Amino acid sequence: MTLPSDLPLPTTESMNPVNNRRFNGFLSIPGADLVFTQDGAGQYLSFYWREAEQHGLKPEQLVGKPLEELFAPLATAPYLERLRKVLDSLIPVRLEYPFFFKNQYFVFDLTVSPILMPHGTATTAVVMGQFLRNVSRETAVELVNALVHSNFSTHSDRHQKRLTQVVWNIRRSLDLETIWQQTVDGLGEALGVSRCLICPYKPNDTQVKIVAEYRQSSLKSMLGMELSLAEQAYLSEALMTLKPISLDSIEIDPDEPLPAVLAIATTYTDEPNGLIILHQLDRSRIWNEVEIDWLREIADQLGTGIAHANLMEETRSLATELQRVNDSLRQQHQEIVEARQQAEAASRLKSEFLANTSHELRTPLNGMLGFLKLIMDGMADDPEEQNQFIQEAYRSAIHLLNIINDILDIAKIEAGKMQLDLNPIKLDDLLNDVENFTRPQAQQKSLGFEIQTPATRDEVIIYGNYQRLLQVMLNLVGNAIKFTHEGKITITAEIIPKKVQVQNEEKPGMLKISVADTGIGVSLEKQDKLFQSFSQVDGSRTRQYGGTGLGLAISQKLVEAMSGVVNFYSMGEGLGSTVTFTVPLYQDPVMITAPLTDSADLLL
Repeated sequence: MTLPSDLPLPTTESMNPVNNRRFNGFLSIPGADLVFTQDGAGQYLSFYWREAEQHGLKPEQLVGKPLEELFAPLATAPYLERLRKVLDSLIPVRLEYPFFFKNQYFVFDLTVSPILMPHGTATTAVVMGQFLRNVSRETAVELVNALVHSNFSTHSDRHQKRLTQVVWNIRRSLDLETIWQQTVDGLGEALGVSRCLICPYKPNDTQVKIVAEYRQSSLKSMLGMELSLAEQAYLSEALMTLKPISLDSIEIDPDEPLPAVLAIATTYTDEPNGLIILHQLDRSRIWNEVEIDWLREIADQLGTGIAHANLMEETRSLATELQRVNDSLRQQHQEIVEARQQAEAASRLKSEFLANTSHELRTPLNGMLGFLKLIMDGMADDPEEQNQFIQEAYRSAIHLLNIINDILDIAKIEAGKMQLDLNPIKLDDLLNDVENFTRPQAQQKSLGFEIQTPATRDEVIIYGNYQRLLQVMLNLVGNAIKFTHEGKITITAEIIPKKVQVQNEEKPGMLKISVADTGIGVSLEKQDKLFQSFSQVDGSRTRQYGGTGLGLAISQKLVEAMSGVVNFYSMGEGLGSTVTFTVPLYQDPVMITAPLTDSADLLL
């Protein structure tokens, strides 16, 4: 007889004599008249007897002491022999045994069970007894003598010990693969079968897969094989009836003898969740009741272990999913925070932009109004001065128009409404217009101005929108002149012979245009602001040099719309700047690699 699996076992703390009262309360359960724990020498580690107080016996008189005549089993030697047998075999036993106390003899129906330790051994036992009757000394002696002459040991002790170890392994692990493999190994060795298999099962499965296997070395492996429940009717019967199903022989493999088979379902809350399958090939076998009982107990324990392991796995999966969702929520929250910060920063930038732009708009507008007012008031001394006032008003109007165009352009770009028509453009025409507009500005500041073009036999034709490319060039060169006090401005064109796709058409390469200056430069940490809309690198410089801060942002968007890329380079403040951009080539020009050699030189 084994103890119920849900019976709480005493802990090391509860077996301490100091905690004996707590332990007594723990074990004083209905139906248990006598409960105590002992080590292999018979010493009481804890003690409870329902009638102890009535007979004037206190537990502290016994705990921590060896068996003695105060309250002890009659003839301690045979009793201790059975106690040690239980601890060695790990097999619970049931027996009737007399105890004596104050010349009275009490017969108890005892169950002696080992207390398994984590390493799978036992050094202590828990004894539970049900009082049966009072007897005379002679009757008590007869009971002991009959017990001494009985055959306590059986040939199955070794098998039972192994099966007890299997149950213990199932209970202490929550890893399914470990549970499965230890179970098949333990059953296979304890029962001496040819093969032991385990298959998990879920409701409505039509096949079961072999996930763990014990087999004799001469047999083929069946691990991973799937068994059809429709074809293997005995498996379906085992799952439906929850009873062991045995067959004298069944064909498993044409190359193997017909084995005797036993199948039993593992269950949890009376629902099947797996199968244990045993094969005996080397001899005929009839499974006896003891073996069947062992298998039932192990199947119950395995079913519970599978359920607990699955529950643990589901819990882990749920915890992982909850962690994932939590991380996702945190990420979303962080993105919302960053988006809010970016929106607040954009709002601040636009507010600063509006403040600067209002100043930029008022300056040319005031200039226009001022010069026109002078003309209207007749302040011009002669026609020449009046014409000069008109030219100044015109330049202010052009400046105002450029500012308004920039604002409209960036609004179109941000709204995604900027559409560009791309056409072939002669590079020389573009650079000539840029030079005509900007060289006078450079000369007014006594700055050098140089344009370098690639050496080609024919004209360089690029593919883009002429007005927008001119706008980009004027922006870049205008900035270079504005922020340079001495030195020069250099415009360089370079051909990059690498095929590219532009609006689903293949073009022969790109033209890279660089605008370099020797001006004030930009510190490394502030360069990331250059291409942000409504952003100026330094507000004080903006007030000093003027401008809305939209030039580079607009230029970048326009170049990207023409399949190009804009880059900015500066080694730091006071070290000048270089802005480059690329535009597709319309055709591949023939390059001049070296000057032609004169025929006279060839003769020499």
